[in-house]
Amino acid sequence: MAQQHHEMTAGEVLSVHLQDQATDFLRSLRLHRESATDAQGAEESLAAARALRRASRRIGASLHTFRPLLDPDWTESLRPELAWLSGTLAREHAYAARLDRLLGALHRLSSPPPPAPTAPLPGPSAPASPPAAAPDAAPAAGRRSAGRVGPSLLERSRELGDGWAQPPAHGAGTAGVAQGALPAQAPGSGTPQTAPAPKKPTGPLAIGAAKAAALLERQLTLARTRAHSAALQAFGSSRFHAVADNVAVLASEVPLRTAPDADLKPLAAAAESHLAEAVAALPLVLAGHPYNAEALVHGLAADTAPEAQDAPWLKVRSLLRLHRYAQEVLLGDAPLDPRLVQAGQALDLHREAAEAAAAAASAARTPRIAPATAYALGVLHADQRHEVEAARFAFQRAWLREAVTAP
Repeated sequence: MAQQHHEMTAGEVLSVHLQDQATDFLRSLRLHRESATDAQGAEESLAAARALRRASRRIGASLHTFRPLLDPDWTESLRPELAWLSGTLAREHAYAARLDRLLGALHRLSSPPPPAPTAPLPGPSAPASPPAAAPDAAPAAGRRSAGRVGPSLLERSRELGDGWAQPPAHGAGTAGVAQGALPAQAPGSGTPQTAPAPKKPTGPLAIGAAKAAALLERQLTLARTRAHSAALQAFGSSRFHAVADNVAVLASEVPLRTAPDADLKPLAAAAESHLAEAVAALPLVLAGHPYNAEALVHGLAADTAPEAQDAPWLKVRSLLRLHRYAQEVLLGDAPLDPRLVQAGQALDLHREAAEAAAAAASAARTPRIAPATAYALGVLHADQRHEVEAARFAFQRAWLREAVTAP
């Protein structure tokens, strides 16, 4: 297949790729319509919508990168419609993933550290064990090493009276026995002593985490419901039917320009050059540090506009996609450079964390919320900005490895 791919002309290679993507689009649309009429087809409907987005992105990217080889009027009319469809279908999934990410982060930040291992009880003839540590020693040590939050933040949480947010799990009374911890016995007595009941978590983070989770779930579930309604309206609109008709025409005939000496490689190289210029404008030196305090300060700014420092990274993400899709056209079935895939995954995580941080900041601006809720949302926002920096660090490492090993 790869040899046949090299023997075809540029127009034939582009036509095969666009027709394959158009066929995937129409197949996904048929599966979506069939699953939408089935009460049990929710998962199939979501999978079909993802496939529709995937085909729409690739068709639109090919129309953008290789537009000199295609009919200009037809290309410029279809490309924005495909972008509209892909964006409309992506919102519902994005809101659901954002809610899962934020609730998971809240659980991680407010969960108690794992219990310290319990020393085995001495036997009748064994020497007495050394005195137990102070009651707060093990939790304090666990808190100093827990999660991604810095030690100073955890110590400050403790000073404010934070007892961690999550209540004991169901069956907590038997959890110690299940983990091998037995009740203590009085010296010279066979009667076990009753251990003191664990204190219920209290403090700003403990109280605020539950309320913050409820607030985020209410806001993002409402946004997801609206996005779902918008997607359903889009599927029934005349605008979508016009897009589907154009893609159906594309599946049978690609409107190419008559250019016998056309070549795909210069156009793909131009896409790569635009990507390299955008990456050169990124602060990769700062991103080379696992913890970038300067970016965190910008992330905590009071400006309600989107993070200005995130815009160049989001631009690189879009250009990297265009470059990857252009390589798919050139290489056919050959595998892509894994470094491009790793860099793309890092930028995907960057966008998810940045949008999650923005959602936490937006929730914190809700009028008349309790101070403990605002405190928990602030901790959550800082945690997601740390995730942004981790994604930048991962991209920097993947991209520099690619630059060093590139021929």
